[in-house]
Amino acid sequence: MTLFDDTEEKFSSGPASTSSPLADRMRPENLDEFMGQQHLTGPGKILRRIIEEDRLVSIIFWGPPGCGKTTLARIIANKTKSRFISYSAVISGIKQIKDVMEIASYELRTSKRRTILFIDEIHRFNKAQQDAFLPYVENGTIILIGATTENPSFEVISALISRCKVFVLYKLSNADISTLIKRALSDKKRGLGNHNIEIDDRTVEFISEYSDGDSRIAYNILELAAGSDSKNFIKKNISGKNETSVKIDIPLIENIIQKHALLYDKNGEEHFNLISALHKSMRGSDPDASAYWTLRMIEAGEDPLYILRRMSRFASEDIGLADPNAMGIVIAAKDTFEFIGPPEGYLAIIEASIYLSMAPKSNSLYAASGLIQEDIKRFQSLPVPYHIRNAPTRLMKEIGYSKGYMYPHNYHDAIINQKFLPERIQDRTYYHPTDRGFELELKKRLENIARIKKQLDSESKNKPGKQ
Repeated sequence: MTLFDDTEEKFSSGPASTSSPLADRMRPENLDEFMGQQHLTGPGKILRRIIEEDRLVSIIFWGPPGCGKTTLARIIANKTKSRFISYSAVISGIKQIKDVMEIASYELRTSKRRTILFIDEIHRFNKAQQDAFLPYVENGTIILIGATTENPSFEVISALISRCKVFVLYKLSNADISTLIKRALSDKKRGLGNHNIEIDDRTVEFISEYSDGDSRIAYNILELAAGSDSKNFIKKNISGKNETSVKIDIPLIENIIQKHALLYDKNGEEHFNLISALHKSMRGSDPDASAYWTLRMIEAGEDPLYILRRMSRFASEDIGLADPNAMGIVIAAKDTFEFIGPPEGYLAIIEASIYLSMAPKSNSLYAASGLIQEDIKRFQSLPVPYHIRNAPTRLMKEIGYSKGYMYPHNYHDAIINQKFLPERIQDRTYYHPTDRGFELELKKRLENIARIKKQLDSESKNKPGKQ
């Protein structure tokens, strides 16, 4: 059948073919078989009630791979009395969307039957594609169910989000994955129950930990292991019968997986989560966490120079003058990494993260910048005081440019009692050093400068001719 004929397109309500991948065969067919997401599908929870009572609203399922987004859509397809259409955003264009909308409108108009449209990987739709079906969601022609691994706040237009209920799904726990593995091993109809597999709990736990909450990864590993080479097949004689079994152990699994590919998308939410974790760990003075998140991003493929740029920002934003060496440490790490290269150069980046985490903290520079920006926005272009204006020509000097400027080096301690801010804000104080690190010394210097200026001001007032 084609996607756009009058026949409803549903996910298959029966078990998948024995030739289908194990992950597809073991997909739950109802909520009782569904694993995880108890905050949504547990007894009395909102999503369970919506599905069981068939009173659906437009929904976006947001969660990591293998957590059950598509499975929930299949369960809804099998439960609902509505017409159910499914396709992937990867292969669909605006024309196809409009064709679906026409059919949905016809169904609603002629038979009063709702159409549920499931879109996998909805984050791959661009704004124009999302705009194309927005009116039909608004007027109730379709009920939209979208699945995405990306934060919908970034990837789905706000008008669409506001008309959908966003359900957040979390990656499955190791215990959940272990349960699914054991279920697949014992299931003789859909799983591997007829394969006479030998596997111990440690190996099941090893697969669960590696899968990192993704049930699909766990099923794929298990299926590969069950069909692996002959070295893992054992001939047994049980009651006079030759039976073939396969032994699945940790060395076999390590050989299958080769290397762990960390979940990371340089343009997605996890990218921002990890850099946020690093920033907050350094701000929280935790060298262990700082080193962990730094290496975690490096191992996941992040650009080391991006990490160093963020560290440079941190050095001025969260340390500032409490430790003037912090910025130099970051720049030195950058030069070292570029000079040595990976993997040895990564140590310089980790060294910088540990140093920054242990440096005294101050956001005085950041706070001063914020106060200055407020004044700039409020007062716009305040004129530069005449005594500190540039006076390269005779005319400028004649109209007062640079008149009255006091050259500090001509005075004791090179300190003068003169204002340098625009007249309207000349008494503002933006920079307030803390009592931490080198800023304590700077605070003492500021207090000394203020004392000398006060003394100069007093002396100026007491000169003859002053009132």
